[in-house]
Amino acid sequence: METETATPWLTDAEQSAWRTHLEVNRLLQHQLERDLQPFGLTINDYEILVNLSESDDHRMRMSDLAASTLQSKSRLSHQITRMENAELVRRENCESDRRGLFAVLTEHGLVTMRKVAPHHVASVRRHFIDLVPPGDLEQLHKSLAPIAEHLRAQRGRA
Repeated sequence: METETATPWLTDAEQSAWRTHLEVNRLLQHQLERDLQPFGLTINDYEILVNLSESDDHRMRMSDLAASTLQSKSRLSHQITRMENAELVRRENCESDRRGLFAVLTEHGLVTMRKVAPHHVASVRRHFIDLVPPGDLEQLHKSLAPIAEHLRAQRGRA
């Protein structure tokens, strides 16, 4: 059996940084999800509400919403069905494309978004922003931005 000697294994410092990143990401997502539970929302619900609340006419094509939230079209469809049952969103046909559908934020969805947003922002502050020294926040952004840009470009190649 031949061993791979060309693999550039992570150094101890790299391994530590990588594993800390993974742990923080999982723990933060879990905590933000927990903090949304009293409102009957998941982190995916909230992300959809944010996307729709920030879009023109509070609507997005389902395919664009799936891409924006990194969900498959079928997973998003199930998610939207649950959110329709809660009267947070509705689907509308796309007049210019008979096969296309829009996800549209309902009035109840907008009211819910406005009610939940301050609590979510407080959660983000409490569990992330306020724990990063102000001078380090800009550096954190500068460090993560090229990774996000690289991964967005990779997504387009799939």
